[in-house]
Amino acid sequence: MYQNYIFDLYGTLADIHTNEEKTYLHEKMAGLYSAMGAAYSKKEWKEAYKQGCRRKKAAGRDPYYEIEIRDVFQELFAKKDVEPEKGQIEVICQIFRILSRSYIRLYDGVEEFFEACREKGKGLYLLSNAQTAFTVAELKELGLYDKFDGIVISSEVKVCKPDKRIMEALLEKYHLKKEDSIMIGNDRTSDIQVAKNCGMDSLYIHSNISPAEYTAEEERIRAEYEVPDGDFRRLEELILK
Repeated sequence: MYQNYIFDLYGTLADIHTNEEKTYLHEKMAGLYSAMGAAYSKKEWKEAYKQGCRRKKAAGRDPYYEIEIRDVFQELFAKKDVEPEKGQIEVICQIFRILSRSYIRLYDGVEEFFEACREKGKGLYLLSNAQTAFTVAELKELGLYDKFDGIVISSEVKVCKPDKRIMEALLEKYHLKKEDSIMIGNDRTSDIQVAKNCGMDSLYIHSNISPAEYTAEEERIRAEYEVPDGDFRRLEELILK
């Protein structure tokens, strides 16, 4: 049926919960920066971080522009006239993500579906609106990083779903034909819409972190296949032949 299976990550393959509003998070990040020579109070660090994200997003002048979070963390050092040592920004990224994350785990059925795809010689690809600085480590933690034939993350290409440019970047990079490929995701307005924007088939799976409600217009964004109960195990019977 299809040769290439293109997946969203968060809410599709992996269940995750993060909260960047935790008081604990900003307190610890301020302490970490201070220990590295860039003295911040908790309140000052939180505001500087949020302002940095907003400023980077606005500078893109594109509603689908994706920032690079490493640049924000770098600027927080620059504001205090401190030059971080080599590798410190990557450490900062990992600590921030771990502190902001309550949990991450694969949904039931993901590993089995991947194995079934491999048995049939299918290609597995990831297309995620995410930060490489966070996501690569989480893919390795989940045991998925080496399972993909190709990965495109929005922070690397500076554009996010549903803009078709991110899908086109993946298709071009890995020499895929859209008629041989299917997009699989848990969000109608990004995953399913990006497939439609590129004239590709898609599968919508409603997970626990899919939008709780869609507007009437968004509800009309329909995939060729739908799994409303979130049971990932149904994918094999629907789209793997």
